[in-house]
Amino acid sequence: MGGNGGGPCGACKFLRRKCVKNCVFAPYFDSDEQGAAHFAAVHRVFGASNASKLLLRVPPHRRLDAVVSLCYEALSRVRDPVYGCVSNIFTLQQQVSCHLVCTLCMKSCSLT
Repeated sequence: MGGNGGGPCGACKFLRRKCVKNCVFAPYFDSDEQGAAHFAAVHRVFGASNASKLLLRVPPHRRLDAVVSLCYEALSRVRDPVYGCVSNIFTLQQQVSCHLVCTLCMKSCSLT
């Protein structure tokens, strides 16, 4: 139960419920403030029930990846409700494009 032994996990702490032995959230949301904050974002964007159903459908060896993705998307949605993580992808695409243009200009200048 929970990340620190006897206390509730971050999800159960946020939901103010008892953390049961087979809690689907316990391995992924520690009982510290960060675990509760990450779950709060997931709960706000996806809902606790939907997140629980999603995790139960994912094979156990892939659940950590699913939780990381859920948290990333939820935190991005909280920061930017319209675009979510798409705004991060767009920013990275712009950086790659600018880097490519600069590289091509430098190579072009060195040839002349």
